[in-house]
Amino acid sequence: MYGALMIDVAGTQLTPADIELLNQPEVGGIILFARNVASPQQVRQLCDAIRCLNGVNTGKPADILIGVDQEGGRVARLRQGFTPLPAMGTIGKLFDTQPQQAVALSYDCGYLMAAEVLAVGIDISFAPVLDRHGISQVIGDRSFHKHTDAIATLAAAFMRGMKAAGMATTGKHFPGHGSIAPDSHVAEAVDNRPLDEIYQQDLQPFIHTLPTLNALMPAHVIFSQVDTKPAGFSKIWLQDIAREQLGFQGVLFSDDLSMQAAQVAGDVSDRVIAALTAGCDMALVCNDRDAAIQAVQTAKHLPMPNQQRLNSMQAKIPTWQGSLEATCSQFAYWQQAKDNILQAFFNDKVSNNDVADAPHVTVLIDPTHYR
Repeated sequence: MYGALMIDVAGTQLTPADIELLNQPEVGGIILFARNVASPQQVRQLCDAIRCLNGVNTGKPADILIGVDQEGGRVARLRQGFTPLPAMGTIGKLFDTQPQQAVALSYDCGYLMAAEVLAVGIDISFAPVLDRHGISQVIGDRSFHKHTDAIATLAAAFMRGMKAAGMATTGKHFPGHGSIAPDSHVAEAVDNRPLDEIYQQDLQPFIHTLPTLNALMPAHVIFSQVDTKPAGFSKIWLQDIAREQLGFQGVLFSDDLSMQAAQVAGDVSDRVIAALTAGCDMALVCNDRDAAIQAVQTAKHLPMPNQQRLNSMQAKIPTWQGSLEATCSQFAYWQQAKDNILQAFFNDKVSNNDVADAPHVTVLIDPTHYR
């Protein structure tokens, strides 16, 4: 059975302390960070080792979800040996002048990302970002666009690509993090707008892509006109609005409960209880081993999560063929998607007139680098 917690591991190989923690039934997921990544082959070995711990001698896939943040641009944990991905805002800029080409490239980016992430043994990338490109210090060009219809169009194409490669989708950060300046990773974030304004603006990309979404990750943002709690701890947002009003039946992942804005709920035990009782299926506790151990003890006294929902996020991992390239060749469209993305965004000598005007990527500091 899947436990209700997603935690992290120390490095590029499992340590005895990692193994002890992973063997706890309350742990149902692992999220990888840049420190866990040295090469594609090493990541695959690490993921295989994690699954071996959780699925040995069962004759079926292990009840463990392995995730990563592989959005593109600044937020990409898998770099060395992997194909670079543009920031989604770069695709959004292209959409303003070449909308059909941008939609096609968004699909290619989703497919390419998913194929390479799956190839190294990871079930899901927490993508795409459905936030508006507004005043947020942490979202910025992680967002596709400032206009909700453009976000919905590009994100839907990106998710079709993900699904074609075999990966479930996760929209974040519900109901929208782009319209407030503070970064919830390091500060309390409060949005004072009325619900109607949030609904008509930030919530629209989530509503329009709902049929393609398998999971949502709520923001650690307090929408003060709706609830005094951050969305990820709010029954109003998760149960009344997401489940009841919008009819969303997929997985609800909490954002990292170690983030500063989550600490309004109390210590890590309080945060885990708040997230799970509000309606999250799985709570993320990252980059704090003591907190993860405490979270496990807390989760022992809570119900197990909805198994059917969590199982829907598990991917069919391809057989490793000795290298990332050989493994990805099992995905019919991988090479074409890779060529299209490299030519459009990472090649200074573009010969294809259709993508000759595509903007190029500017390397910026990852706002979530603390992870």
